Amino acid sequence: MKKVTNVFWIALALVLLAIGYGAFAPDNFAEVTGNIESFLTTSFGWYYLLVVSVMVIFCLFFLISPMGQVRLGKDTDKPEFSFGTWVAMLFSAGMGIGLVFWGAAEPLSHFAIDPATAEPGSADAMRESMRFSFFHWGIHAWAIYAVVALALAYSQFRKGEPGLISATLKPLFGDKMKGPWGVLVDVIAVFATVIGVATTLGFGAIQINGGLAFLFDGISGDSFIVQLIVIAIVTVLFMVSSWSGLSKGIKYLSNTNMVLAVVLLTAVIALGPTLLIMNMFTDTIGTYFQNLVQMSFRAAPVDGENRAWIDGWTIFYWAWWISWAPFVGIFIARISRGRTIRQFLLGVLLIPTFISFLWFAAFGTTAIDVQNNGVDLTGLLTEETLFAVFNQMPLGILLSVIAIFLITTFFVTSADSATFVLGMQTTGGSLHPQNTVKLTWGFAQSAIAVILLSTGGLGTLQTVLIIAAFPFSIIMLLMMAAFWKALSIEYKAIKRKR
Repeated sequence: MKKVTNVFWIALALVLLAIGYGAFAPDNFAEVTGNIESFLTTSFGWYYLLVVSVMVIFCLFFLISPMGQVRLGKDTDKPEFSFGTWVAMLFSAGMGIGLVFWGAAEPLSHFAIDPATAEPGSADAMRESMRFSFFHWGIHAWAIYAVVALALAYSQFRKGEPGLISATLKPLFGDKMKGPWGVLVDVIAVFATVIGVATTLGFGAIQINGGLAFLFDGISGDSFIVQLIVIAIVTVLFMVSSWSGLSKGIKYLSNTNMVLAVVLLTAVIALGPTLLIMNMFTDTIGTYFQNLVQMSFRAAPVDGENRAWIDGWTIFYWAWWISWAPFVGIFIARISRGRTIRQFLLGVLLIPTFISFLWFAAFGTTAIDVQNNGVDLTGLLTEETLFAVFNQMPLGILLSVIAIFLITTFFVTSADSATFVLGMQTTGGSLHPQNTVKLTWGFAQSAIAVILLSTGGLGTLQTVLIIAAFPFSIIMLLMMAAFWKALSIEYKAIKRKR
């Protein structure tokens, strides 16, 4: 592997160290990561809330600013992918498995198990459950991705810099980013990506296991062996896709994802409580925007119970999106060349947010309706909730089969996209990283997913995410400052020429 950089070897060593630690001292691994996560959420929860809110404001500013007309590329560049394929690719990479995993489970939890502030099972809890689900999967998530993608696409395609996270900081630090400091930045980005994607692969394996347990007697709903087999099979699938390249593998998989997602979403709306779904969708859009500022800065400083809820949900999600930001942001930048900043932000912020809202309205409302009609879903494992809901609907088995296929294709797309991004970041920003490099990272992220599942399942996945996200959030703040500086200078020059 002649073209790999020092970033590859350092990041790979850190990942192998984490794999070894988790494999040979699992109890200590879980204890140490749990203590670090507890410290970060207790002492820096406010920081996560502020940072993500700043990112939203940052994106909205450039959406309406005259600077939004600047193209991410040369002035003559045209988009590489059609609008539909572009949306499918960014949505598949950005949400994927998580939507299927949490689509029914999160609103149900907020409604019947652990509401944010309302009484469990009340009308207020139902409205609140949908509002917070919209909040966690809405504009904030996509603003986090957009910050990285915007800074990188501008740096790479407009300014001709390498496609590296460190290169986006050159407007602030100059050629220092070509030395050890740049290597440090890229290593942090690569490590956060591996952890973020491995966590999501763990979620996918858990839910496929839950779906198979519902469909076939004799399979445990929480079997590490089944999850291990699932990860092994999917690893082979995404390796094959990764070998075929971006324009073939990921493109076709993303379009397949969107078709399956639309089929499943349409079926749930049609076969579920259709009127209630559409009413909840419409009503929650209003309450979401009405309460957006309050939810964004809600820290519950004198209410320990509410504070614990925020740590377990909002802080977890913000950390999850941040840990995914280097991977999704780099991938979105790669497929967004030729679009203006305004076109980019409209596509990245608004369209996926709308789809997420409709998804949660459909799946969450249906789950709550099943619960309200006498079927207790609260005692189930999180990964079983979706399939238990389908079990109460017409064509339930067919819906479950479609869901498992959708999770699998999302699984493959996420891992495939991540191997491309990791390969790109560890070969000096190459747009065509070697297959051997991509395969190395593919095996590494699958191994991390297995280790995390073996040391505590869902809880450990959430814990490690929050830890991995913290250092990269600091880099993201610097990326925003660097992008602002570089674009402001260029825009002033453009105005002078006029």
